[in-house]
Amino acid sequence: MLAEFAYEEVIIPVPEPTAGPTSYRLDLDPDITYRFRARRGSYGSWYVDPESIGPTGDPLHFLRHGYDTVLGLGGDTTGHLIKELLATLCADTRLDATALSAAELADLDYAELEGHQTGHPWLVANKGRIGFSDADAARWAPEARRHHRLPWIAVHRNMARYRGIPTLATPDLLYVEELAPATLDTFHHAIADRGREPADYLLLPVHPWQWEQVVAPLFAPAIADGSILHLGTDNDLRLPQQSIRTFLNVTRPRRRTVKLPLSVLNTLVWRGLPTERTLAAPAVTAWVHALRDRDRFLRDETRVILLGEVASIAVAHPQYDALPTVPYQYRELLGCIWREPLGTYLDPGERARTLAALLHTDPTGRAFTAELVERSGLAPRVWLRHLFAALLPPLLHFLYRYGTVFSPHGENAIVVFDEHDIPVRLAVKDFVDDINVSAEPLSEHDTMPDDVRAVLLTESPEFLTQFIHSGLFVGVFRYLAPLCDQQLGVPEAEFWALAREEILRHQERFPELKERFATFDLLTPRIERLCLNRNRLHLDGYRDRPQRPHAAVHGFVHNPLHRP
Repeated sequence: MLAEFAYEEVIIPVPEPTAGPTSYRLDLDPDITYRFRARRGSYGSWYVDPESIGPTGDPLHFLRHGYDTVLGLGGDTTGHLIKELLATLCADTRLDATALSAAELADLDYAELEGHQTGHPWLVANKGRIGFSDADAARWAPEARRHHRLPWIAVHRNMARYRGIPTLATPDLLYVEELAPATLDTFHHAIADRGREPADYLLLPVHPWQWEQVVAPLFAPAIADGSILHLGTDNDLRLPQQSIRTFLNVTRPRRRTVKLPLSVLNTLVWRGLPTERTLAAPAVTAWVHALRDRDRFLRDETRVILLGEVASIAVAHPQYDALPTVPYQYRELLGCIWREPLGTYLDPGERARTLAALLHTDPTGRAFTAELVERSGLAPRVWLRHLFAALLPPLLHFLYRYGTVFSPHGENAIVVFDEHDIPVRLAVKDFVDDINVSAEPLSEHDTMPDDVRAVLLTESPEFLTQFIHSGLFVGVFRYLAPLCDQQLGVPEAEFWALAREEILRHQERFPELKERFATFDLLTPRIERLCLNRNRLHLDGYRDRPQRPHAAVHGFVHNPLHRP
């Protein structure tokens, strides 16, 4: 909390040189002063020694005495923040009670490893999940590691719309691949037995919590008149991932991942599925896949994996969807996105782990990354070069050649390793929510369909680079660099020099894009400071609003990639 609030300049610790060169103080009120030791790092980061914090290491004590004097919070925001923080700490105790060693984690597969992640280190209350009870969290949170059978529902086509990529142009094509023939037949009979025509309905899974807490009460008229019918389960066991609302199929791993709306406030937003963006997801996938498939570098050299959102169903709410000024959470209530499974893209011997896993440390303090480096048999600097060579070229090529960026944060970016735990390539997911394109017209955008153009967010070229900075460099590497310093013997400055070398190597590979390197400049002396905690604390708080909030911008920080 101290480190991230200081990074975002929510608090301004004062140096205490008489107590030592790394000593700081923070006066909460005339009677309470916090003192701690910290060193500064890349992007102006703070690395606080937790053992040095006094008078207490209790964040609730800090909030109680500093919410108005130092943080400048009102009572309403403070109350909700304490609730989110307590829920996060409860989740952390569950994780701590079942924590595995780095060696044990390295043997887990992709789906199992997700249940051991501790949340985004940038966000202080990163597992708040407002809306869940304690029992809900124990059942549905990823750290519960419980397998679930999801129920399916049938929704009349006068309420629901389907979209799919060309090979899944109709819902029947999807159902043949996603449901066993006997299950599909059972669902159709269940509809017919209620005097309805199966062809008039679309079928989709629903999160049981969402059905009980949201769908049943808010869609009650549609359930009463038979427009929504509750069916049975498809019997496949699924495992929730870090996003909570996304489930991997563990019974049939080659079947698609499902992303379901969940009316829970976690990190910055309510975790629903916006209607128009849900419907646009397959079109966005088709466009992004076409860019890759026509580009030899992306297709054959980087072999980047783009986990497509290939089909979707959005269910409109009869009242809320017609009211654009109501809180956005009420316009994201029911639907499903089917995403390609990762396993089908992996070569024999390859295994995948989210980028977030590289930041994990086990109960003894051993970094997961250190375990992988040791298993690889490579020198740490060589392993890091492989990591940067796997991650950066596809992201840079999409940026420079196509004016398009993903949000490569720790959950969306997936590192693919070979049988020796050496990073070899990148997989990316979550397109419709996290792809942004240049507001400056580029010829490469001429192939973009109108429905894709209508939903993708556009940003100026100088801000487009922020998605790589904030998602990858600030959001992940800012924490990975000190781990590599402490446990791999690679100083932070050298870590960033290696990353910069990979960017320059890519630019040398494509000299014809020289103008684009200047347009989308990742090596500027400084960048704007994006803030995630400040949004909750000072911009949006916990108030409902008609549009989804975005990260706050506050001042500038020095860019460690600017020069070696």
